Amino acid sequence: QVHLVELGGGLVQPGGSLRLSCAASGSRFNSYAMEWYRQAPGKQRDFVASITSRGSTNYSDSVKGRFTIFRANDKNTVYLEMNSLKPEDTAVYYCYARDYIMGMDAWGQGTQVTVSS
Repeated sequence: QVHLVELGGGLVQPGGSLRLSCAASGSRFNSYAMEWYRQAPGKQRDFVASITSRGSTNYSDSVKGRFTIFRANDKNTVYLEMNSLKPEDTAVYYCYARDYIMGMDAWGQGTQVTVSS
């Protein structure tokens, strides 16, 4: 079972930046596809960004051009760099890991991001 721990959430003003991190346990991090989701109060959990084991990335239209996902395999960590933040980016952000070979997936506990003046 993979354990994921997210860090980096907080309160930021509109237009500001934050970097989230998600550290994974285990020895197969290099093989994981990693994703970020977010859930605003009263809304469903939505896809934000993903990165494959080979480094290919994908973004939701709402964050494209503002957010960047990247991974550091030597640190078992995936990051989400968030720039030009908007109030509508306010949500709990969750990290998700998927190991297609082992048929395993896991969620982190979430970290709150609040964009407000």
